[in-house]
Amino acid sequence: MANHKSALKRTRQEKVRRERNRYYGKTMRNAVRNFRLITDEKEAMEKLPEVTSLLDKMANKGRIHKNKAANIKSSLCLHANSLGKAQAEA
Repeated sequence: MANHKSALKRTRQEKVRRERNRYYGKTMRNAVRNFRLITDEKEAMEKLPEVTSLLDKMANKGRIHKNKAANIKSSLCLHANSLGKAQAEA
């Protein structure tokens, strides 16, 4: 157990930050998962800015790497665009 006041404070801060990061990480994963379940192009195009904004915020805060955010956004855009092609072919 830590003995210094500063070390005790660090452990309190780490706990709060760990819980906050877990919450935001789970929120991000759920948003991405729900977006990938969308099958309607119009709905996907409406949700895409919200999900990309969430990913950008996560990257800016340092909760995920900026390249990971870019990779996820790219795959989500590909998914949204493929919905348009699938509906055009049908």
